[in-house]
This record gives sequence, C-alpha cells and structure tokens, in this order.
Amino acid sequence: MFVKLIEYIGAVIEVPIEGLGRLMLLLASVLKWIFRPPFEIRNIFRQMLELGVKSLPVVLITAIFTGMVLALQSYTGFKRFGAEGLVGSVVALSMTRELGPVLTALIVTGRAGAAIAAELGTMRVTEQIDALETLATNPVKYLVVPRFLSGTIMLPALTVVTDIVGIIGGYFVTVILLGVSSKSYLRTTWDYLETEDIYNGLIKACFFGAAFSLISCYKGFYTKGGAEGVGHATTGAVVLSSMTILISDYFLSAWLFK
Repeated sequence: MFVKLIEYIGAVIEVPIEGLGRLMLLLASVLKWIFRPPFEIRNIFRQMLELGVKSLPVVLITAIFTGMVLALQSYTGFKRFGAEGLVGSVVALSMTRELGPVLTALIVTGRAGAAIAAELGTMRVTEQIDALETLATNPVKYLVVPRFLSGTIMLPALTVVTDIVGIIGGYFVTVILLGVSSKSYLRTTWDYLETEDIYNGLIKACFFGAAFSLISCYKGFYTKGGAEGVGHATTGAVVLSSMTILISDYFLSAWLFK
C-alpha cells in the first residue's frame, strides 16, 4: 500500500518536474546564445513587429477603458468622503504600479504568446525544427532567442503606452464627464506619482515579457502529437504564462514596493 502511494505521488509530480527542468535548460540555452554571433537583428525586429506593434490596438482599447472604469469607480467611492480630487492619484498609481504591466502582459500573452506556441508547435510537428538542425542551424538561436528578446523589450514599451492612455482615459471620465477640476486631477497625479512607481512597474513588465515569451517558446518547441498537440501547446502556453504572471506579480510587488 505504501509503495503504491509513493508510486502514485511520483507519477503525479514527474511531469511538472520534468517540464520545469526542460524550461530551465531552455532558459540556460537562450542566455548562452543571446551573446554569441551571428546576431539575428532582422529576425528580432520582425518579432518586435509581431509581438509589439501588432498588439498595440488591443492594448490601447484595454488601457483606455481600464483607466475610465478605474476613475469611475474611484470617484464613486471617494465622493462619499468628499475626496473626489484624489481620483487622479489613484488612477496614476494603479496604472503604473499594477494594472499597466499586468494587464498588458495578459493581453499580449493571449495574443502573441498563443501565436508563438502555435507557430513553433507547427514547425515541430512538421519536422521543420529537425530540418534546421540537419542544416547545422541552432534552432534555439534562430527561433527562440529573437522571440525572447522581443518579448522582454516590447512589453515594457507597451506598458508605457498603457500607463499614459489609462491616465488619459481617467482624465476624460473624471474631468469631462464627472466635472472634477482639471487642475485638481493633474495636480494630484503629479504630486503623488513618483518616478520609482514608473520604473518598478517597467521592471515588472520586463520580467513578465521574458516569462511569457520563454514559456510560449517552450510549449511550442516541445510540442508532440500532431495538430492536436499544437492545440494543447497553444492553450498550455497561455494558461501557464498567465498563471506565472499573476503569481510572480505578488512577489515582485512585495519586493519592489516595500
């Protein structure tokens, strides 16, 4: 009975531990090849276009309505205490410290992370990655490194856009629709928002970008089982990346915003 229990526990934890080991090995390989020539500059810019620029419309829509909803809810609560003038500071701090990096990461993960996993998964099941190895081309260097760098670079850039647009959306609701003084909104935003809030939010975005791009590449790179496996890899990439972003957000917040 005891032996069967141990076997059952081992079978349950074997898969995630094996997956974590492969992920760490992939990360080590990526870090090794980042600094080795040849540098795939054109491929990196192509991935920056796919991950960053083409994600901009959905990021803009998410940012402006997040800022508007946050301002509306904050105004409703603060009005009970006569503190409507503090809405600007709440919107600015919430967007730069928390909502900007997290929402941007989740949105880009749903769009670009799924695309990365599907693309690499399709290449794996159709043996295109094996063909690269046959042609003496390192697949990690050619396929994973550009996507990893693009995610790490573009997510902070998109987060800056999210922060700005979210604050503008909050301004529109607070000042234009609800009639709060424009000077009050801008003054509280300027007085309470510190550069440390912005920088720490961008550090979080950098980590989220590296995490989702690495996980998406890992899921696609080790896809098995044909078309069905590609579907599982795509779903797994989005779910695992989203969970990683949300869990790590707490620890990064506890570390950065002491």
